[in-house]
Amino acid sequence: MTHSTLEESPSPDYYTILSVSHDATPAEVKAAYHRVLLASHPDKRVSGGSGDGVDIGLLKDAFNTLHNPERRAAYDASRSSDDKKLGPRPAQVISLEDFDEESDMIWTYPCRCGGTYVVTEEMLDSGEHLVGCASCSEVVWVGYELVEEAENVQQ
Repeated sequence: MTHSTLEESPSPDYYTILSVSHDATPAEVKAAYHRVLLASHPDKRVSGGSGDGVDIGLLKDAFNTLHNPERRAAYDASRSSDDKKLGPRPAQVISLEDFDEESDMIWTYPCRCGGTYVVTEEMLDSGEHLVGCASCSEVVWVGYELVEEAENVQQ
């Protein structure tokens, strides 16, 4: 039998499960837990209500995590590190030298879908290196080297 862990699958959003804000007090978390628990109880649900309600085990985990300050801090920290891992993954790394200069400070590069990647000087100056195709969802990382003009060093 295989047990799934939180590392194997995305962790549930306990704030959404309890319908509370990220700055909810322990009292608000407790009240929300009881409200959702009551609404999910099979004998208390209104006829014609939604399905089976909430997974009670998940509801208890949400309450135990958000009601306890230490567990909540660890949960919030893990959620913020999960958020940092998300985002577009570049299909490839392309040097700005490989782009065609269309006009002053605008460069283009063909995407394999037939679309075009467009890079501007403002993007590069602001540190924006991930560039999306104008036609599809593919993203590339655009890099360049700063070359300083050296005076005749070899004399």
